[in-house]
Amino acid sequence: MATQAIGVNYADCVIRMGLYASAKEYVGWPITPGFEFAGTVDAVGEGVTDLSPGDRVFGVTRFGGYATHVVVPRHQVFALPSKLTMEQAAGFPAVFLTAYYALFELAHPRPGTNVLVHSAAGGVGSALLQLGRIAGCRMVGVVGSTHKVEAARALGADVVIDKSREDLWKAAEAASPKGYEVVLDANGPSTLKDSYRHLASPGKLVIYGFHSMLPRTGGTPNYAKLAWDWLRTPRFDPLTLTNDNTSVLAFNLSYLFEQRFVLEDSMARLLAWVEEGKVVSPKVTTFKLDDVAQAHQALESGTTVGKLVLVP
Repeated sequence: MATQAIGVNYADCVIRMGLYASAKEYVGWPITPGFEFAGTVDAVGEGVTDLSPGDRVFGVTRFGGYATHVVVPRHQVFALPSKLTMEQAAGFPAVFLTAYYALFELAHPRPGTNVLVHSAAGGVGSALLQLGRIAGCRMVGVVGSTHKVEAARALGADVVIDKSREDLWKAAEAASPKGYEVVLDANGPSTLKDSYRHLASPGKLVIYGFHSMLPRTGGTPNYAKLAWDWLRTPRFDPLTLTNDNTSVLAFNLSYLFEQRFVLEDSMARLLAWVEEGKVVSPKVTTFKLDDVAQAHQALESGTTVGKLVLVP
């Protein structure tokens, strides 16, 4: 595929810092980051009969996305929906597949379930709000600044907690006094202990990242802080989980790309919701590919809303 747009994810920043486990396992360093793209088909391999050169597509790649061309297995590529631009499609798969897997494959919420979403105005958070609304859940979104409140509310949050202006956990308790059946957390040690403490019984804590362990200003990691954060990361005792009727679940989407059902079945449902107007792409901010450093700095600052996309 010749890329016309490339999605930027926080995992790309972690890869750049040399701390992403699957990057070390599958590629090593030096490495080209990038998990998602949109563009046109240049050529197809043997046995591929349903795509032709010139077709408009988008998809996922296990690294290597920050490039003018990518080569991926057929099941990692999807036809570009009519309702998405190239830029929107490039920022769609990583966040929505992550959100789908977290919510529908792991959490399995029922209608009326109280769900707490950290970083609710970000890429994955905004996807979780929309999918939770489709599932009939009561969505409580946490944002880090006031300018993100309306964005989270528009995407499906029934309650928005602005932790820059109010105590996060007091507000969370007020929004759901009996706790949350599902908490979705990519912050890491800064919130994991309290996220678990605010589970209902039964309840599920779903973890898909550890953002708070890493610097918000870019550059090299603070290894002393990393060690301290690792030490203060909660360890969950199976006996306590049993008696509390709670579960702690975690995953990394990059290890699941060979699981065809994760991509094909999930994306089929997601694209059906796109066509029905039930799911919209996150707000997109574009950068030139040459300005990728600026994109990473913006993402690490924690001030962005929606998705950042590179244009070659």
